[in-house]
Amino acid sequence: MADLSNADGAAVDVVLPCLDEAAALPGVLRALPPGYRAIVVDNGSRDGSPAVAARHGARVVHEPRRGYGAAVHAGLAAATAEVVCVLDADGSFDPGELPALVAAVAAGTADLAVGRRRPVGRGVWPWHARAGTAFVAALLRRRGVPLHDLSPIRAGRREALLALGVRDRAFGYPLELLIRAAAAGWRIHEIDVTYAPRAAGTRSKVSGSVRGTLRATRDFAAVLRTVGVPR
Repeated sequence: MADLSNADGAAVDVVLPCLDEAAALPGVLRALPPGYRAIVVDNGSRDGSPAVAARHGARVVHEPRRGYGAAVHAGLAAATAEVVCVLDADGSFDPGELPALVAAVAAGTADLAVGRRRPVGRGVWPWHARAGTAFVAALLRRRGVPLHDLSPIRAGRREALLALGVRDRAFGYPLELLIRAAAAGWRIHEIDVTYAPRAAGTRSKVSGSVRGTLRATRDFAAVLRTVGVPR
């Protein structure tokens, strides 16, 4: 693997969009592999998440504009490492699986490595969220984008990610990212990752309710109207 260390010794920056994740953050931050530096982007938490993140060694960035895409973009802008990961802060993903995604990018076999969720336990990924994801992923595959999931765990090179010019600042961000990456001819590599129950005391902003899934579907539809699907 190429040497990814930057001047301050961090090999990889990990952007963690955060909205009321105080209960999950300690476990997530402790589980980051050595050399992986956490950038917790607080998106208006009311449960003390920023203070918890700071106590556990994370850099905290405040993004007042609500939205998943707004938080991710703020984290990318704040990062300094060559390779950046994005990871949910609710404990549903194992940070120990990030190196597999980073390895694909560092080795040059992928421009964007994304996780394909493999649920562990009943009720982890509700039917309404899974069905919506499957529909959009099938649409992408029909246009040559080799994906089965729109997972919120991914790795890529920071400058290239920013250069894609992703504009969505809500739940449509992952879809627009994939569409723009495919249109730019990026090699997109999907890797199986464990998808577990989120930490007690946290709540999913998307898959945890039908309302959340409908909001995500609305944002996906807006992206498809404005950006389209690569042919």
